[in-house]
Formats: sequence, C-alpha cells, structure tokens
Amino acid sequence: MDLKIKGKVALVLASSQGLGKAIALELAKEGAKVMISSRDESKLQVVQQELKSSGFMEVEYQACDITKQEDITELVQKTKATYGTIDILINNAGGPPGGGFEDLSDDDWYRSFELNLLSYVRTIRSVLPEMKKHGGKIINIASTSIKQPIPGLLLSNTFRLGIVGLTKTLADELAPHQILINTVAPGRIATDRIDYLDQLTANRKGISKEEVQKASVQSIPLGRYGTPEEFAQFVTFLCSDINTYVTGSSILIDGGMVRSL
Repeated sequence: MDLKIKGKVALVLASSQGLGKAIALELAKEGAKVMISSRDESKLQVVQQELKSSGFMEVEYQACDITKQEDITELVQKTKATYGTIDILINNAGGPPGGGFEDLSDDDWYRSFELNLLSYVRTIRSVLPEMKKHGGKIINIASTSIKQPIPGLLLSNTFRLGIVGLTKTLADELAPHQILINTVAPGRIATDRIDYLDQLTANRKGISKEEVQKASVQSIPLGRYGTPEEFAQFVTFLCSDINTYVTGSSILIDGGMVRSL
C-alpha cells in the first residue's frame, strides 16, 4: 500500500535512539524528508549516517534541548529552511525519572513538566503557522500510563495524562485547518527506556530484572514485548495521507496488556 508520504517533511523529536529513531527510519522508508533531533549531536550524526548508508538521503539533523524555547524555535526554523515546510510533527521526549510521591522534589516536578508536557505545547505552537497553510499530522508519544497508572512512575502518570487532554482539545481547534492530531501510547516495547524501567521495578521489589521481564511477558496477551519497528509502522500510518479521519484519539500499542476499556 502506498501511504502517500513520499516527499512529505517530518520533524521527529528525541530520534537519536529508541522509538524516535524507529519512527524516523519508517518515515524515511516511505520517502519522507526527515529532520531528526535530540540533545546529543554525536548520536544524531551516527543515526544520519546509518540512514544515508541505507539509501535514505533526505535526512538532516539539529541538536535541540526541548526544554528550551529558543532551541525549539531554531529547530523549526532549520527544518523549514532545509525542506521548505513541515507536514508531520512527532512529539517525543525521554521519560521522566521513577519515584513515588515522597521521593520527588519540586525540581523533579518542574523538570518533568517542561520535558514531558510543556515541550509538546511549545513545539506544536512553533509548527502551527506552517501547518495551517496546508494541513498536517501531529503525533504525541505518551505511555500506557494514560490508561493505567504504572507503579513507581508518578511523574509519568501525571504528565502523560496532560498530553491526552492537550491532544483531545487541539483536535477540535485544529480540524478546520485539516491538521489531525493523535496520542500514541507504547506499552512494553523493547527499548533502553523499558530496560531501565524493568531494572527500576526489580530494585524496588528486590528481585532480578529477568524475573520482572518474565512477569511482564505473562501479562501481555501476545506473549512478548513489542519491537520499535512495530510501533513505528503504526505511527507512520497515522502520519500518512491514508489517515484522513482519525484525530483526537489515544491509541495503545501494547499487545493487549492494558485491560481498561
């Protein structure tokens, strides 16, 4: 199936590794022009070289700390200067630190707010003038904590829900401009972040990481962790011109793990 993405311009945040990198790769496979970004320029250079070595030449990068408005502004300006426009925005950010209520300081709360919610607000605001000219697709990456709180991840449980409220509200406001916006929530996808969370759970329970992973797999109807490629393929569909009617939705990519309706 032709997803009608060829020639589209995609800005993918937090794309030097993990889910962001996988999404950038899938978009490039479909012929999109991709701007990758993260704080680590050396990692971005490696990813760019990997993609170009695979034949995907329309890939550029810009280092960006998404907790800083000036960095976001510069990133959006470079994307427009390089490719002329922005058709797709993938909002993505590293997960907040773990911890319960009494473990977290005001600074922890402020940092997580800036990283995991305000950065999405700022980036959307920055791309809107361009997207309003011709429409576009915005994907906000969250977590299954939007449906089911994750023990020991209070910050994620709090701010990921803010992403859902933001997405649902903006679906109304942006629809007249033919801008579709959705939240996509990964479950147990095999990334470094999930490995970190499994180790965190193991430490809290006093068991091995392998025991945590075995229990996690048993809780997933499909009986395994997902792959970044599987997650990225679904996100790519939502970004495509094949998707013309899905907006304001929160979609779990979790192998059936979350039981809530």
